[in-house]
Amino acid sequence: MPRNAAGARAEAARAKAVRPSPRERLLTAADELFYAEGVHSVGIDRVIERADVARASLYGTFGSKDELVRAYLEHRMDISTTRLRTAVDAHTDPREGLLSIFDVQAALFAVPDFRGCAFNRATAEARPGSAADEVTQAYRRWLRDLFEELAAAAGAPDPVLLGRQIQVLYDGGMLAASLDQDTTIAAASRAAAGALLDVALAGVTREPAVS
Repeated sequence: MPRNAAGARAEAARAKAVRPSPRERLLTAADELFYAEGVHSVGIDRVIERADVARASLYGTFGSKDELVRAYLEHRMDISTTRLRTAVDAHTDPREGLLSIFDVQAALFAVPDFRGCAFNRATAEARPGSAADEVTQAYRRWLRDLFEELAAAAGAPDPVLLGRQIQVLYDGGMLAASLDQDTTIAAASRAAAGALLDVALAGVTREPAVS
């Protein structure tokens, strides 16, 4: 066998060996298209074409577009929760741990292809009980629990209240960065969160009045 033919076959074998599986290609295609253009405007044929798989691969792997949307959002949730938890755990100071969530947002907003919250975009026209709705609700519960946990760790006397206030800032920053294209809004959110924390802790640290 000619040497160049053998080399070509070896190269083809290596390319085949490292090529992502149909499931991975479908998820990558869905992630790119759903986030950029919207879950509801992108049809299955677009995903199949981008992933370069047979239609049977999609239905054999996910069963339906709704379940592909579920996998896409679960993947996004894994990325987001890992990113936030990693940032928080990098700090031993509870205050800085809480405020670090806005540093995560600042980095996210600076990404050139940032188009807002993937969960908000996916649920804009989602039916109650759909995959998009279910995963988004799970993600929102995770966020609420995280913010309440951080508020409690920072010493807030009412961590549920402070956690909700922090979430309002987090959500508002996400919307402002997307709708207003204000990539610097996370700094304002961080400062506001710090002020809210200071107010919450003032009642704990204030010395009792002497009569």
